[in-house]
This record gives sequence, structure tokens and C-alpha cells, in this order.
Amino acid sequence: MANPMNYTTILFKIIDKVAILTLNRPDRLNSFNALMHKEVRDALKRVQIDDRIRVLLLTGAGRGFCTGQDLSSNIAIKTATPDPGVVIEKGYNPLIRTLRGLEIPVICAVNGVAAGAGANLALACDIVLAARSATFSQSFCKIGLVPDAGGTWLLPRLVGSARAMALAMLGDEISAEQAAQWGMIWKCVDDAVLLDEADRLVRHLATQPAKGLALTKRALHAAAANSLDEQLDLERDYQRLASRTEDFREGVAAFLEKREPVFKGR
Repeated sequence: MANPMNYTTILFKIIDKVAILTLNRPDRLNSFNALMHKEVRDALKRVQIDDRIRVLLLTGAGRGFCTGQDLSSNIAIKTATPDPGVVIEKGYNPLIRTLRGLEIPVICAVNGVAAGAGANLALACDIVLAARSATFSQSFCKIGLVPDAGGTWLLPRLVGSARAMALAMLGDEISAEQAAQWGMIWKCVDDAVLLDEADRLVRHLATQPAKGLALTKRALHAAAANSLDEQLDLERDYQRLASRTEDFREGVAAFLEKREPVFKGR
């Protein structure tokens, strides 16, 4: 299935259990306008309801991943007193909540500059690969704004409070290699192999036990707010759920029979 809705600002297709969502405003470095917000929401709703989809890959077209909000868009300038809070409440907050709440793995391939909300969109994904030429920046401070799209929550958890504070207050660009060294992203790869590496990763995940991965995501997301005792109890409960799946039985059988498992996502 290729671009079933004839989207204008994104490309969306499903291939072999993998949904691929590409931000597609390369002339504006894939910055968000009102239409892109709407089309991304629509695509993610399709991901949520389509049981065939086992993995989501998010990337950008052209030389940039995403530079956040398009400040020249009508959202920003065609009202007497523009209210960025409306854009956040109706656009970025639902987007980040949806990405974090998806039961399937969400992989991000950052192909170029990721700035402002675009950087935080990437960081909200489960596994982030970045091209060596890519950069990340919290550029909000340079126009007198506050990090949004989850940035103030994500950054301290990924890189620690000292680095998060400096990144947010200085707005410096950091390279993909530095981001990987700091634990902000999973891996930095050469530009020429970014999409090949992303394709290899999503195809692998599409064959893995879906219920177990979903429960793993839930457990890791819950850990930040739980005490050790609460998390131990959660692990016990989720392990019980995972052990009742067909995929668990297949995994054990394959191990005992010394063969590769064939998981069905049930």
C-alpha cells in the first residue's frame, strides 16, 4: 500500500508489517504546518488500528529530518496574538502521547538536522538511528521560547540534568556521534547506510514477539515513576502476561528444538 490518502506533507506506506511515515516538506526542512499536523495524526491513527503493523519507521525527506514548527506558517503569524500553546495542545502534545503510547516499536531514522520540536519528536521514539551528518539542537532558547514536544521530560532522562540544562539554555547543535556517545540516541551510522540500517532493524523487529515487546515498552516507560518495589511487582505481572502468549510457547519450543522461532505476534 503506497500513500493511500494522497497526503500532501507526508508519505505513508505499509510494507511487510512495517509502516513507514516520511515527513515530506523538504523545501522547509520538514517543519510542521497545520496540514502536516493533521496528516501525521491521521497516519498514526491508521497505525493504531491496523493489526498488520508490527513496527513504525519515522524519517524525513531531503536533507533535514525536522526543524519543528514552521514559523512562517499561518499558525504562527496570521493572528494578531499568536498562541503557541494552541499549537502545542492540539498538535505536538497529542503527537508525542500517541508515539509514546504505541504498542509497537517506533524506530526513527534521523537523516539530517533535527531542531526544536523536531529533535524532541525523534527523541520520543523507541530506537533512534542518525546519519553521521545529522545534528540535534534545542533551538527554542534562540527565539525566547521553552522546549516543548516533551523536551523537558525526555532530555534529563536521556542525558542527565546537567547536559539537559545546558542544551536547553544554550541551544547548541550537537552531532549525531556526540548524541550517541551521550546516550541520547541508539546509534550513529554513515549517511549512505542510514536507511539500509533502519530497514534491517525494522524488518527484524517485525518478526519478533509483538506482545512481549509491547509489555517491555510499558515496563520501561513505567520505571521512571515507580519505586523499585513497584517495578518488581510490575515485572512479575507483565511476565505472567507474556508467558501466556503463543509467541512464548513458540520461543521455548524453538529453543528446545534448536531452530529459529517463527513468531506470529500472538
